[in-house]
Amino acid sequence: MRPLIGITTSLNEGEQRLDLAYVRAVEAAGGLPVLVPMGCDVEAMAEVLTARLDGLVVTGGPAVAEGLVTDDAHPTLPPDIDPTHPIRWAADRALLAHFLASGKPVLGICYGMQLINALHGGTIYADVQRQRPSTDAHSTKRGGTNHTVAHVPGSRMAALLGATLTVNTRHLQALATVGDGLIATGHAPDGVIEAIESADGRLLGVQYHPERMGEDGLPLFRHLVGRAVALSA
Repeated sequence: MRPLIGITTSLNEGEQRLDLAYVRAVEAAGGLPVLVPMGCDVEAMAEVLTARLDGLVVTGGPAVAEGLVTDDAHPTLPPDIDPTHPIRWAADRALLAHFLASGKPVLGICYGMQLINALHGGTIYADVQRQRPSTDAHSTKRGGTNHTVAHVPGSRMAALLGATLTVNTRHLQALATVGDGLIATGHAPDGVIEAIESADGRLLGVQYHPERMGEDGLPLFRHLVGRAVALSA
């Protein structure tokens, strides 16, 4: 049977929403997508879902405020990024925390990568373009375009995606410091961290959106599904 791969969703105007590209990517990789609900008792829901799901995709979203790096000029989030709805934040945080403790594989995408990093004690720039010297625009809203990512030789990312990969860019925040037990293994030309992984390859995170990259992004989903299959065998 196909492994059950949970996919988190966004919350907009009281509705849970998900770009179909995530579902199609999980299906193309051999997994059975399961949309994760948001409930009131997030701990109970997270415990049950972690027990029944074989892997997890934490999707893109608005701002991560945990571990936020601010300064006098940028004391809070920039005006062109929305804060994450408290209901989504609580649900995502609880589910990811249970998955991290379970040993099951996780793929974090954009906000999802940032959340993985935050739960490992890492920090994040509130507005990387304005806080980090010589940083290019990484958001299409500010004129950002596709760019390359260079992967660290010998890393899981390099094995899956090659030495370099051209990716999309849709983020205003970016990792400032990498959390405990995680390794930065992909960087944009301006040095912004674009990929992280755990030493055992169970946790992968990318700052871009592989679900929108066709075959170029599928190796990340295939890796997740493959780890889920191996763990449940």
